Amino acid sequence: MRRSVAITELWSTSGFALLNRDPDGRLKVTDDFLRAYLGRPELAPVEESCARERALHSRLLAEPRASVDDHEINGLADPDAQDNYRVVLDFRNRLLAAGSIEACYLSVFADQQVTIAPLFIDQMTQVIVRNIIDGTDDPFRARAAELLFREQTVTLHEGAILLGDSETVDMLSATGGLGNIGKLLAEGGVAPRQIEMDVLQPETATMYWQRNERFDTVLDLSFARHGIDALCRVLEDWVRHFLQVDVSIQPVQKISDEKWVWHIGLDAEATALLNDLYEDVEVSDDRMSRLLSLFRLEFQQPELMRPEIAGRPIYLALAMTADKKVRLKPQNLLVNLPLATPV
Repeated sequence: MRRSVAITELWSTSGFALLNRDPDGRLKVTDDFLRAYLGRPELAPVEESCARERALHSRLLAEPRASVDDHEINGLADPDAQDNYRVVLDFRNRLLAAGSIEACYLSVFADQQVTIAPLFIDQMTQVIVRNIIDGTDDPFRARAAELLFREQTVTLHEGAILLGDSETVDMLSATGGLGNIGKLLAEGGVAPRQIEMDVLQPETATMYWQRNERFDTVLDLSFARHGIDALCRVLEDWVRHFLQVDVSIQPVQKISDEKWVWHIGLDAEATALLNDLYEDVEVSDDRMSRLLSLFRLEFQQPELMRPEIAGRPIYLALAMTADKKVRLKPQNLLVNLPLATPV
């Protein structure tokens, strides 16, 4: 069944609609996209804002690319406002220098030391993946794409691997799904009722489109289910979009390869686990139980790989932390693939 709502409604607050594409399909920064950051609570003037802060805000609204020197920021009366402007303007300057959201994203990971706020990385990831899946009518693919920019909480239930958005899970746990009323009840000692989030199923998955901005559906990432297949397709598109390299990614249940030569963890936990397994380091049952999914990645054009590895599969893994969180790091796929010509 095809969805009945327009694709422009997917993650409408991401800022994607404010961006333009260049001839290569990359996202070009626009003045309207920059203005959106000026409307954030951290920068929007409040009653206590000084005249200089108001003047700076007005000037940037009129000319979002205007230069702002340290003297102007230091002249703001509120130290918090000074810090907020420094952080946001540093991000703005990175975007403008890079020329596209994708180029800015890659530049963040060009050095070993990441010096940008995680919030900005997640926001860039969201609009990039929104661009990549533009036009899809597959709710599983859209939900799987959320893993690239939103932390997930894992529930293991009757052999199924169920992922729910961590922020939503925490909110519902605190309020019982009753918003501020639920929060007040909890503060008064009344236990919130148990909340069940809807698991996407093939026959009901179109509900995702009307609720996509709420991040309140659950993805079943179990082997041979729609969710893990959708994640594979998103990761393939992610690699193709950035690197112009076609790869095939398929879930596997174990690594049975005597010539295992390369692997990539899709998160910090999985990276450490794969490294230990590759080096024949003994891994405890507890750590092994955190392994959620394994994947086999193959290049469609092996000649694009490093010569000594060309033609060999790359193994990927996704794991949860001890507190059952999943924080997929899509940049790992871009900077760790064994390309003949590095990124």
